[in-house]
Amino acid sequence: MLRLLHRLLVRVLEVERRLEPFFRPQLNYLLREPSAKLLQYLINRNRPDLGLDIAEEKVFEWEEQALDDIIQLMADQMRGHFRPGHYERGGNTKTHGLVRATVTIRDDLPAHLRVGLFAQARTFPAWVRFAGPGPDVPHDIQDVGFTSMSVKVMDVPGEKIMPDEQYTQDLLSICTPTFVTPDTRANARLQDWSLRDMPIYYFLDPRDSHVLDFLMQSLWNETQYNPLGQRHFSCVPYLLGEGQAMMYSFVPRTEVDRKIPGIPFGRIPPNYLQDNMVRTLQRKCVEFDLMIQMQTDPHRMPIENAAVRWPEHLSPFISAARVHIPAQRFNSPAQFAFTRQLSFNPWHCLHEHRPLGNQSRARRRMYEELSRFRQQMNETTHVEPNGSERFDDAGEDTQ
Repeated sequence: MLRLLHRLLVRVLEVERRLEPFFRPQLNYLLREPSAKLLQYLINRNRPDLGLDIAEEKVFEWEEQALDDIIQLMADQMRGHFRPGHYERGGNTKTHGLVRATVTIRDDLPAHLRVGLFAQARTFPAWVRFAGPGPDVPHDIQDVGFTSMSVKVMDVPGEKIMPDEQYTQDLLSICTPTFVTPDTRANARLQDWSLRDMPIYYFLDPRDSHVLDFLMQSLWNETQYNPLGQRHFSCVPYLLGEGQAMMYSFVPRTEVDRKIPGIPFGRIPPNYLQDNMVRTLQRKCVEFDLMIQMQTDPHRMPIENAAVRWPEHLSPFISAARVHIPAQRFNSPAQFAFTRQLSFNPWHCLHEHRPLGNQSRARRRMYEELSRFRQQMNETTHVEPNGSERFDDAGEDTQ
């Protein structure tokens, strides 16, 4: 009965995704921010103050067990969804495209922000992967209205935390300003429900309700048009040098192709998000501002709870760099195959940008082990890119 009800809820959501383009933009304009403020108040109302300082972490006794559970559950899920040679990532699963880019650090940053990656005004080569949710690879209109943007900045000098990549700084982000779970203990429960193919019940379980988190996520989970025109958020904090913590966000600057053929009830192409990326990059370059937000209040802008949105009135986002994606062809089989050799991990980073909080502490081992497992099942090897990669069937950048 639970599984049948879950399927019904999913079908209702799929119908809504087809109708949203006709009403969601207006709804977002009128109600998103007031609703987010109300939900954030309700989330914060019963949240304990951990008494931490700026950029200070607290390690919990349940973390290792939760992490072990998450890795096991996600590996089991991958085994159930994919066959050897065709394994995809356990999360941020469906690749819409991997594109070449550059990241240019601004030359007018204030002194306290000139740390690590942002220390000098210069341009770095980068690969940017746009993806959809996991654990499946569904038709785009059937997903949960979610995209991710993972930037692998290359030729970055300085000692890195993880030894498997020496010159990269990975910047991972998703289209919601808060993470789907507040901490890894809750994430383990979500993975358990996901393994049973009933993830919605994680939010609705009356014994451990996360309805407020569900509603907050739903304000940003919506029918997607084109990942190149979507704002993405880090959701979890990072150091900006010792004693400073930041969030970051990629804010689009370019008008992009947004048409969804077949809306509302016709045949919608299964990969229309990739199609819109292809059409956009055939004729123009695309740019994002890399914005950073400094932690100024350790309770209202917490390190250990990723379901809390850092208030912008306490600390506005500041433009720190420009991401430039030139017009290019990217949808060749060789380039998609190369994507499987890449490992994105927030711990591929300078010590000055160490990830903070229990979700990030978990991601170091979780991403490393699941990436190694995926590549082992595909009989591929991990590659640290340097930007010189070329693909015979990919064509040349056109701008």
